[in-house]
Amino acid sequence: MKLGFVLAAGLCASLSFPLIAEAQGLVGGAEEGAHAGNRAAGPVGAVVGGAIGAGVGTVNGALGIRPHYYHRHHCYWRHGYRRCY
Repeated sequence: MKLGFVLAAGLCASLSFPLIAEAQGLVGGAEEGAHAGNRAAGPVGAVVGGAIGAGVGTVNGALGIRPHYYHRHHCYWRHGYRRCY
């Protein structure tokens, strides 16, 4: 009985590892928020932006929301080869 419980708990824990990895948005959110705050308002903006970015990054990571990048990768065919910018 105990062995079955331990095996079931181990299986559940190992299956939840990818979900735990998704919740690690704290560092990335703080970094992005501090960078944006520093550009907008200097050192004080970096501190405030870092704190807000850490909170938002943690919540988004826990919910599984991935970062959205606004710049898109454009490619086209020209003279027989592919060009990307």
